[in-house]
Amino acid sequence: MRFFSDNAAPACPEVLAALAVANVQDTAYDGDALSQSLDARFSELFGTDVAVLWLPTGTAANSLALASLCPPYGGVVCHREAHIQADEAGAPEFFTHGAKLLLAEGAGAKLGADAIRAALDPIKPGVHWVQPHAISITNVTEYGLAYSPQETAAIGALARERGLGFHVDGARFANAVAHLGCSPADLTWRAGVDALSFGFIKNGGMGAEALLFFRRDLADAARVRRKRAGHLQSKGRFLAAQLLAMLTDDLWLRNARAANAGAMLVGQAAAARLAHPVESNAVFLRVTSSEAAALRAQGFEFYDWAPGVVRLVVSWDQDETSVRPLADAVAALGARA
Repeated sequence: MRFFSDNAAPACPEVLAALAVANVQDTAYDGDALSQSLDARFSELFGTDVAVLWLPTGTAANSLALASLCPPYGGVVCHREAHIQADEAGAPEFFTHGAKLLLAEGAGAKLGADAIRAALDPIKPGVHWVQPHAISITNVTEYGLAYSPQETAAIGALARERGLGFHVDGARFANAVAHLGCSPADLTWRAGVDALSFGFIKNGGMGAEALLFFRRDLADAARVRRKRAGHLQSKGRFLAAQLLAMLTDDLWLRNARAANAGAMLVGQAAAARLAHPVESNAVFLRVTSSEAAALRAQGFEFYDWAPGVVRLVVSWDQDETSVRPLADAVAALGARA
């Protein structure tokens, strides 16, 4: 009864089947037919011309995106609890060769345009201060909150006003789209986004993420950076096969909807114990240490996220039968004292 991370979920049967089909001789690196078809398939999904790079990790996708948007002497505005700040071991700074993360505030790890302005406005022009070159948001956030198209567009407008690049860390982008019921385009290029790290591994993939550029001029240099960083896999067709399998018949969206539905079931049982609204596949629950211990004694696995708060994550493969015992156990805790 694992609810500690969707990273621990198995790969989809469709993904594993696609790997078997891809297990034939083809051109190496990203010259194979599957890799070469990614641009067209993702362009169809997003309704605009997209350049796509496969990558083995979300950290690499985020870091290469930021390296494409920000020079070594520049800065990237992000939330102080963003994954690129708190959980990537300095990889964005490493890949950019020294760019600084400029930290901003916002409830639920969500940035608003005003919070970004508050981080930008004190920065003086001149050689003595790190100048901003990009904005990065996480959709959904580290607390499972989704940026709406309107919120994203407000940040996109600010990025254009200030001449900044705009990146979205979409490790759980599918969950945001599933929750909002909008087009992927509404959360990206229509809102002014330049680059998206589109996560698949948490959502049923095995070992492939997609880095999307809505500005093609950024993609060629990113391909060189990918090779230089050691992420140009010689048998790239196996990564491309996973991404294509997830796009087929909107598997990526069906999986996200299933995970979100399970989280909503737990959220409804939690009621007033919720630390944040449930807008994805993550539930943040207020519990005492003894209540957390009682849940673990029943076999449930989860993260202690903050003092008095635990995180429960539902995966794509956990149906109502799998989630109902957790929901019942949470409901049995009763109202929060």
